[in-house]
Amino acid sequence: MQHDAPATSAITYYYAQNHQLALPKITPLSSVDAGADDANKDAVLEANDSATTAFIPYRQLLATLSVALADQLSQAIQLLRWQADTQFCSRCSAPVKLATSGERAMVCSVCRLRQYPRVQPCVITAITRLNPVTNEMQVLLAHHHRYGQKTPSLQYGLIAGFVEVGESLEHAVVREVAEEVGIRVTDIRYVSSQPWPFPSNLMLGFRASYVSGDIVIQEDELSHAEFFDISNLPKIPFKGSIAYDLIAQIAQEQGVCL
Repeated sequence: MQHDAPATSAITYYYAQNHQLALPKITPLSSVDAGADDANKDAVLEANDSATTAFIPYRQLLATLSVALADQLSQAIQLLRWQADTQFCSRCSAPVKLATSGERAMVCSVCRLRQYPRVQPCVITAITRLNPVTNEMQVLLAHHHRYGQKTPSLQYGLIAGFVEVGESLEHAVVREVAEEVGIRVTDIRYVSSQPWPFPSNLMLGFRASYVSGDIVIQEDELSHAEFFDISNLPKIPFKGSIAYDLIAQIAQEQGVCL
């Protein structure tokens, strides 16, 4: 199917209410059945009339969306947040308004400073090594505090962090790995990228090979980190995320199906 709806047509519910714009009926998922699983919720929603709509978290949608549509939604979320957060000029504090030329810019009404949407580059790295006992390929995964302590299984992810002013992407990889788990890596290579609207990031995916050092976690960021055999992974990020794609690439190379 073709997904060509322009992201610039997206609006917030708050904006629609303030401007008296008609919206379809919204049915919160919580009102369907708090105890129902995702499949049953989907079935109930599909059974409702065509005017019924539900708010679905972007993260939950990613696994079922095309890349093109996911990117459009990501773009829309980021533009809406940028418009909401850019109300005043960062130079003189006067109110700003959207550029009339169609350019994506907020223009100061006094000093004419133009403010554009900001993208924050982040590196995310899949670090591999061979199991020193069995020689099976392993990947370094960490449990971050932001994942919470959900049972029955903890979710693990890759090492990631923001690129700092004045550093290259490769240096950011080396620094983040050293800061978060205290090890050294080599053979750093870029794989792919993904726009990530939480809040306005561009995730730059890398792979690297372990060189040396014992894992020493950054305790204010992580609660645990370990090299896991690719055939025996803990709970990992959801399908559709760049973290999942990087791990899946390693698994495929090793003939393992996630």
